[in-house]
Amino acid sequence: MHRQSIVRLARQYGSFPLAELPPAYLAPSLHFPLNRSTVQTSNFSSTAPAAGRGKDLNKQRAVSAIHRTGPRFKLGVSKYPLPKPVSPENLEKRQNTPDHGLWGFFPKDRLPLSTPEYDNAHGRSWSIQELREKSWEDLHCLWWVCLREKNRIATSNLERKRLKAGYGEWEATQRYQTIRVTQNGIKHVLRERWYAWEDAQNLYKKGYRPQNDDAEESA
Repeated sequence: MHRQSIVRLARQYGSFPLAELPPAYLAPSLHFPLNRSTVQTSNFSSTAPAAGRGKDLNKQRAVSAIHRTGPRFKLGVSKYPLPKPVSPENLEKRQNTPDHGLWGFFPKDRLPLSTPEYDNAHGRSWSIQELREKSWEDLHCLWWVCLREKNRIATSNLERKRLKAGYGEWEATQRYQTIRVTQNGIKHVLRERWYAWEDAQNLYKKGYRPQNDDAEESA
């Protein structure tokens, strides 16, 4: 086939030297008549011939990951019925829990927005000397009390911003700063205890024993 095509091209383009002719493996692609007007052409299409008879064999057609368009055919999950929402009348009534822990995020009157009088009615922050006398359990409880109070202030600030109340922001900020001073003091005391425990551990590794000092004093 290749040799016949080369011979045919040599006859058609006899004026060209043999060295300018294409190689033999390109001969099938150049096998065309001289008169291009008689060549039957058609547009390029990736659709199978059976698709032109009313049935599209490509199930992924019209599915675009860029434009996020859905498929034209039902997927496998379509055969399962979707759950229907329950109307509010058919929902089970929940019992109120007056001692629920989430009420700690609200003031004592359980309103989402605290009053300036409530935020302003607070004491001073805990000093470091007072916190040094507390045990680990007391410091742990005090830390979570401060954290709960900070969340309550954040809830009131969010509600105040939503309602555009225009008051109470200064009192809430002052109370928030007092709580932060207490939390910083708690971290300072815990850091001191950590360093003390670390120094005691290093002394013990070096051979120091407190009972030896007592024996030397008694002697």
